[in-house]
Amino acid sequence: MREMDSALDLQKELPEGRVLAVRGLTKDFTMHLVDGRVAHALKGVDLEVEQGEHVALAGPSGAGKSTLLRCVYRTYLTTSGAIGLRTSTGAVVDLATMPDWDVAMLRGREIGYVSQFLRAEPRRPVIEIVARAGIARGMERGEALDAAAVALRRVGIDEALWPVHATVLSGGQKQRVNIAAGTISPPRLLLLDEPVSALDPVNRVSVLDLIAGLREQGVAVLSVFHDLEAIEMLATRVVVVEGGRVAADGDPHEVLRANHGLAVAR
Repeated sequence: MREMDSALDLQKELPEGRVLAVRGLTKDFTMHLVDGRVAHALKGVDLEVEQGEHVALAGPSGAGKSTLLRCVYRTYLTTSGAIGLRTSTGAVVDLATMPDWDVAMLRGREIGYVSQFLRAEPRRPVIEIVARAGIARGMERGEALDAAAVALRRVGIDEALWPVHATVLSGGQKQRVNIAAGTISPPRLLLLDEPVSALDPVNRVSVLDLIAGLREQGVAVLSVFHDLEAIEMLATRVVVVEGGRVAADGDPHEVLRANHGLAVAR
């Protein structure tokens, strides 16, 4: 059950230009099959993401990075804390306490989530998957299909695969379709969880270039990479998470130079 939070003025925490403000975020998991013991995944996380900023979460496996992304996207309910979002209309909302229906309405147009896995509906063609993401963000169907074609070409998906059901694609192809859907008419806040983990070197470069271009469109990005080169290329700021807490926050080169025991690869 979610704990009640003390009063927090999210309007002050989200000045003009700031898209996301996470304050005092905690997340516990009760392991019902292991004597009901509680695992404390997040222990009071604070962070912000500005418009056009790319904040990369770094840290060892199990530190809470992906859990944090899932709390922001509301896949997980938080235990306590606030997740403030300034929408494209200027409204300030707390994702941690919003009703499920209201969160669902924000997904797509205001918040996008790209994971390393494509969870596509069965028997839906690749181009329809990408176009539907554009339609969810306010595009007309014809416009969305045109934009989907452009996005699929940018990530190197051969046109012969566009009418194919996504379930028959390889892992790397599914990941590229996921990126195409996430970046078509991109949302105000985009969450990326290991979006290039299954890609070959050539396609990895094209996808990283696509993600880098989101800054010019003013998209706020919060990402998880276990790839030091990708973090150095993309991030404007790095937040190190250790044991469910923020251990460091700052310039990518300075934070990565300090290492903080990061288990990331070049």
